[in-house]
Amino acid sequence: MSAVCVMVLGTSSGAGKSWLATALCRHYARQGLKVAPFKAQNMSNNARVVASSPERDRFAAGPPQGETAPSGGSDPRQRWSVGAEIGSAQYFQSLAARAEPEVRMNPVLLKPEADTHSQYVLMGRVDAELTALPWRERGERAWPTVRQALHELIAENEVVVIEGAGSPAEINLMPNDIVNLRVAREAQARCLLVTDVDRGGAFAHLYGTWSLLAEADRALIRGFVLNKFRGDPALLHPGPQQLQDLTGVPMLGVIPMQWRHGLPEEDGVFDDRSHAAGPVHTTIAVVAWPRISNLDEFQPLKNLPGVRLKWVRSPADGAHLDAAADVVVLPGSKATAADLDWLREQGLDRWVAEHAARGGRVLGVCGGLQVLGEALIDTEGIDGNAPGLGLLPLVTTFARDKTVRRTEAAFTTVRGPWAALSGAAVSGYEIHHGQTAPHPAMQAAGAVAHEVMPGLAWQNTDGNVLGLYLHGLFEDDRVLRALFGAAAPTLETVFDRLADTLREHFIPGALDALIAP
Repeated sequence: MSAVCVMVLGTSSGAGKSWLATALCRHYARQGLKVAPFKAQNMSNNARVVASSPERDRFAAGPPQGETAPSGGSDPRQRWSVGAEIGSAQYFQSLAARAEPEVRMNPVLLKPEADTHSQYVLMGRVDAELTALPWRERGERAWPTVRQALHELIAENEVVVIEGAGSPAEINLMPNDIVNLRVAREAQARCLLVTDVDRGGAFAHLYGTWSLLAEADRALIRGFVLNKFRGDPALLHPGPQQLQDLTGVPMLGVIPMQWRHGLPEEDGVFDDRSHAAGPVHTTIAVVAWPRISNLDEFQPLKNLPGVRLKWVRSPADGAHLDAAADVVVLPGSKATAADLDWLREQGLDRWVAEHAARGGRVLGVCGGLQVLGEALIDTEGIDGNAPGLGLLPLVTTFARDKTVRRTEAAFTTVRGPWAALSGAAVSGYEIHHGQTAPHPAMQAAGAVAHEVMPGLAWQNTDGNVLGLYLHGLFEDDRVLRALFGAAAPTLETVFDRLADTLREHFIPGALDALIAP
């Protein structure tokens, strides 16, 4: 078996590469083909836990007899699993392709920790040596691993859908490129170049990108795609033909603007215009701090009828919340102490505390859980020391080793406004350096953090403040039904809608021609 490679390049970040690659994965999978996604290098703090490739088959059904799960965890309610990280986009693309998500699909993941620094994750594991290297030296060191992962997927599949990053025409980055043109050449990929027409200048973006490529690389471009178009497609005439006359590349698809396509956003926060339609009974205000991570786990809330998802960057953004109905969420963070400083600078620490004091529901997820406690203690130089918000009598100590695992667990008895979660079995994943436990002195004085999921979740005495390490809570239909009485559309439904959109808005036969011998 040797796969045909279809690659999605973009004129910029946000052009629609991830969306289009996901749709292509489902389109080709629906034809009965064996499909896998691939992105050589992803920069995102949105990550998912998958099996690392060498362990995938060996441990598919759990640890062999006599072996201990390397990911730790002794509670019988927690499933054993092998943990490795890939970008969320490739995780969802693999599900769209009806393939098991695994680490070769995204061999390099860069997780920004500051504007000038990122953690380097190679084949699902943090690589301290590569993390410490200057930016331009990392690519050459990682390329042999990237190349091997690509060729293994090509050998095992019939179609590999490859996603690029940013733009392939970043001339300052071309010599060190391991994610765009270098991959396209290596795979001899049939490439689509997509642009965001809603931003304006789409024809210039397509032509400018094409013109900056070398002649041999231009030959890999099989078609242009206009994404996020609003209006009458006839108004584009004669632009597509003029562009084809200049480049020899046809316009294969014009995709309409879709506010509610249902696919989690890869990098940016959600657009307020895309919240669910209908009367709003619950507002969920998510604090959008600078190093927010795993924001894609809130996508199902955006798809629920009657639920409004709102991003908060200042107290004014979160004004007029109903303490009886609405929820404040402190999400995950790739730099918890720094984001906590930012929270205080904005005055949002007081805003969160006031909402909790009124009896309003507060939820902290991973880094958000850590922030809700009394203190962050960092003796390893991982994240930083800081006093917490003091809404839960907990203390977090950062460990050098990162916990990365899939987890199945169950809530015990949950109090107060979160009581509907009592006894609920949930599945999700953990990615964290911090280890959290009750504050010893406060516990001795009678301030108790009520553990409602062994080693993973705690709430205050009143029950309105809940913190947990488990990501993916709102991706579990059992949780959505318990809390909101409804479930979001399934991912299968979302993927099929994406593929239907391609079939409707691409030139008939164009997608089949891309993979023809």
